[in-house]
Amino acid sequence: MRGPTPPAVALTAAMRDALDTLVRRHGTPQQLALRARIVLAAADGLNNSQIARREGVDVATVRLWRGRGRGLQPSARTDLGVADRLRDAPRPGRHPEITAEQQCRSVALACEAPGVSGRPISQWTGREVADAIVKRGSRARISRRHAARLLKKGTGTPIASATG
Repeated sequence: MRGPTPPAVALTAAMRDALDTLVRRHGTPQQLALRARIVLAAADGLNNSQIARREGVDVATVRLWRGRGRGLQPSARTDLGVADRLRDAPRPGRHPEITAEQQCRSVALACEAPGVSGRPISQWTGREVADAIVKRGSRARISRRHAARLLKKGTGTPIASATG
């Protein structure tokens, strides 16, 4: 028993060339290349499950990018290129309050021995790091949990490597 036919994606020659270029370019992030391949396959007439099997993704992902591929037709948004149209939309929520510089300072603090900061401990804890960040003036206040989370986030576990 066959399901409903997915909506057709019609691409102009210029859009198809732009998507092909995006897929073949070495510097293209793989997430964008995958999206471009999905749109191209949809334009070639494949159904959602065929594309999902070929690309190794969920059918819902194909359905989403097929719909967005239909929106790639020429519109008033000519100032946006194909790659910009395939990027993620901005997400809701608060923007981070901690800047990249403050995060780097926090990691640098955790990478030095606690004795350098005048702490009589042998190993950093979340509470000690938070107190040292506030003492150095990097932030007015920060919770010990958030300080520990910042340090775990990017470079492995600086707390573990900061033992004196």
